[in-house]
Amino acid sequence: MRKRLARLMLSAILLCPLTAAWGEGLSEGEKGIYLQQFDGAEQRIGTIVFTVAEKAAFTYRIHLDLHLFKDYFLSMKEMKCLEGPELWCFIPYPYRQPARVSADDLRWLEHDLLFMFKKPAAFGANFWNGIYYKMVVTESGVRGEAHALDLNLLASPPSDLSQPPMGEFDIETADLEKRWLPYIEIR
Repeated sequence: MRKRLARLMLSAILLCPLTAAWGEGLSEGEKGIYLQQFDGAEQRIGTIVFTVAEKAAFTYRIHLDLHLFKDYFLSMKEMKCLEGPELWCFIPYPYRQPARVSADDLRWLEHDLLFMFKKPAAFGANFWNGIYYKMVVTESGVRGEAHALDLNLLASPPSDLSQPPMGEFDIETADLEKRWLPYIEIR
């Protein structure tokens, strides 16, 4: 009986790190956030810290390196934008949300990394040019691909603040070859 108890305790000790790392590449700790061009060139825009919330979920905090972004005043709104062939403006999710993810549900993280693109010469902000990175967990972290989203859908708060408001019928495929930063990676 004592040997069996000792084996169970040893198993629990050896398996303990699995509570901090599960779902392949989703794990506890600080990770970098990278936006990538179609050719693979990338730019680190900040960090994210994942903390184990319960057996199969993490909470997170995003820290963007805002000194990398330029200030633009577009359509009566101050925006933080990356400059390149397009302006890639960060659009913070405007409503309270739990900042919680699991390996099979990254929707709140997707909502927290919204962008809008525009040509530098174009006038004002066109919120229908929203970018929603649809993400999946990979062996090395989290990877996302740009999808089109009309950000005007965020003009009023959702009726249920506990559920992400953007769903599969709001998100459309994007022509990735035409976008400056069509991919995101968290690793």
